[in-house]
Amino acid sequence: MFRGLPRAFWILCGGALINRLGSFVVPFLAIYLTTVRQVGVEAAGFTVALHGMGSFAASPLGGVLADRIGRRRTMLVALLSGAAAMAHLGLARAPAHIAIAAFVLGLAGDLYRPAVSAAIADVVPPADRARAYGLLYWAINIGFAVAVSVGGLLATRHFLLLFAGDALTTLIFAGIVWSCVPETRPPGPLHAGEASVLPEARFVVFLLVTFAISCVLQQASVALPIDMLARGVSARAYGMLMALNGVLVVLVQPPLSRWTASWRRRPALALSSLLVGTGFAFNSLARGAAGYAVAVCTWTLGEIVMSGVGPAAVAGLSPTGRRGTYQGFYQMAWSGSAFVAPIVGSIALARVGSGPLWTACLLVGAGCALGQMAMPFLEEAGGARSDDGGEDGG
Repeated sequence: MFRGLPRAFWILCGGALINRLGSFVVPFLAIYLTTVRQVGVEAAGFTVALHGMGSFAASPLGGVLADRIGRRRTMLVALLSGAAAMAHLGLARAPAHIAIAAFVLGLAGDLYRPAVSAAIADVVPPADRARAYGLLYWAINIGFAVAVSVGGLLATRHFLLLFAGDALTTLIFAGIVWSCVPETRPPGPLHAGEASVLPEARFVVFLLVTFAISCVLQQASVALPIDMLARGVSARAYGMLMALNGVLVVLVQPPLSRWTASWRRRPALALSSLLVGTGFAFNSLARGAAGYAVAVCTWTLGEIVMSGVGPAAVAGLSPTGRRGTYQGFYQMAWSGSAFVAPIVGSIALARVGSGPLWTACLLVGAGCALGQMAMPFLEEAGGARSDDGGEDGG
C-alpha cells in the first residue's frame, strides 16, 4: 500500500508530518487566551474566528502564488513567515495585538497547503493521486493526534513552549523543502486562459457541492458535542468518540486509499457523501455512546474516501498551469465550511432541535451524492489538461 509513489511525494509527506507534530498552538488557542492572557470568552471566540478568516484567505492566495512563483518558493515563503507569525502571536500581549497576530498566523500558517497539493499533482501519476492524497491526509492526522497529546503536557509547564515547538517544527519543514524538494511546477509559459485567477464555471459547481458536504462534516465540532451533552452523554465520551475517529483514520486510511484508488471518481465521491450524511443522520437514533460510535464510524469512512478522491479529482480538473490555484480554491471550500457550519449548526440546534438538523444532514449528503453523480467531468483523469483540451500525460 506504500509502494510505487515517487521520492518527492514521501519527502513532502514526511515534512507535513513533522510540521503537524508541532501543531500545538491552534487547538489550545482559546484556552491560552482565556487563562494566560485573561481575554474574555467573546473576545477569545472573535480572535479564534480571525485565525479562521486568515486561513480562509490563505487558500486561494497560496494557490495563485504556487502557480506564479513556483511550489518550492511558495512553501518556503509560507513556512518561514508562518514560523515568524507563530513567534509574533506568542509575544503579543494587548488584546488588539493578539487578534491581529492570530489573523496573520492563519494567513501565513496555511499559505503552504495549496503548494504542497499542487506539487503532489505534479510528481504523482494520475492513477496514484487518490492514494497519495489519502496517505498525506493519514500522515497529517497522525501528526495532529500526537501534537494534541504532547501540547497538553507542554501547556501544563509553560504555554510559551507551545509557540516555540510549533515554530520549530515549521522551520524544520522549511529546511526539508530547502534542501530536498526541487521545483515541480511544469516548465514553460501558461496556456491561453491559464493566467486567470478565477476557476471555470463547472469547477465552481463542484466547489459548492464540496462546501455543502464539508459543512455536514464540520457539525462534529459544535453540534455533535452539544447534542450529546443534552442527551446525557458525557464530555469524556465525546472525547473518546473523536479519538475513535482519529484511530479509524490511522488504521483504515492506507488500505482503503489503495482500494479506492481504482474507483471512478463520481461513484466514489457520491458514496463518501452518502456515508457522511447517513452517519450524521444516525445521531438522531443514538441513545448512548455506543449509538454515537456507530455514527462516527459511518461518517469517518466517508471522510476517508473523500480525503483522497477529492483532491485527486481537483488535480484532474486543473489546467497544468493552474494546479495550485484550483487546489487553493478547493481548500478554501473546506476552510469556509469551518467558519460557516458551526454558526448554522448551533442556530439550528437552538431553534428547531437536533432531529431536524440530523435529518437535514442526511438530505444534504444525498443531494451532494446526486450532484456528484451528475458531474461527468469529474472523470477527467489527466490533471495535466490545458485549456485547449490537450494532455501532457501528467
